Amino acid sequence: MRINGLVEGQNLQIVDGFGVSFDRIPTVAASIIAASPDVIVCGSEVPIRALQKLTKTIPLIGMTEDMVGEGLVASLPRPGGNTTGISLLTPELDGKRQEILLEAIPGLRKLAILADARVTKPEHLAQLEEAARSRGVEPLVRSVGKRDDVVAAIKDVQATGASTINFLATPLFSVNAVNFISQVSDLKLASIYQWPEDAEERALSAYGPRYGEMYRLRARLVMKVLNGAKPADIPVEQPAKFELVFNLKTAKAIGIKVPSSLLLRADEVIE
Repeated sequence: MRINGLVEGQNLQIVDGFGVSFDRIPTVAASIIAASPDVIVCGSEVPIRALQKLTKTIPLIGMTEDMVGEGLVASLPRPGGNTTGISLLTPELDGKRQEILLEAIPGLRKLAILADARVTKPEHLAQLEEAARSRGVEPLVRSVGKRDDVVAAIKDVQATGASTINFLATPLFSVNAVNFISQVSDLKLASIYQWPEDAEERALSAYGPRYGEMYRLRARLVMKVLNGAKPADIPVEQPAKFELVFNLKTAKAIGIKVPSSLLLRADEVIE
């Protein structure tokens, strides 16, 4: 926003509603609407739905896993209504990350799939399970509904004998992910995450768009609205660049040798 000349406290006022628990989203959404902002930058599917129920006029700039599939916009080129934003291609990328993890650990017998019970659709999980079975790998799905349950789910994964976890894309696992990454590494479990930055924070691997770049893209969408464009006419953006990152420090710590064929394809290898 600063690049575009907007500075908080000078010509920009921010109404903060970030980081609330799901049970407080309706209340916080109502307070944000009451402040009559020019535009609302909102996160995943659940808060966007809460805001859409309260306003049909205030522009909403969201970022979700699949904006069309979740029914938040009519289409990518012409979203309609008062909502536009970024659609992260999650259904495709969750499967791609799983393929990478299976390739990284030849001979894997059991794979844990950690999902957000509030947003991950059953059919999506079924597709991932079938993909694992087709590779001769037993899938183990664990769905959690809140952050407090994630630690217990990770411990349960280790108790089953699974040695790897595919963390499906959701803010539940990506916000303050360093705590989960440390636990997984300490338990010597291999894992793959949504954001390349996570592999730079000790995760074994990650594949997807950069988190920071997605926020810069959201800022550009906000500026379009502030300059007079209507969300209905602003195409929903999708990531254009995806990065594969491996952390060989973590691989060594958990006793894994990543195949050289994968390392050659990686955009970044941390040694």
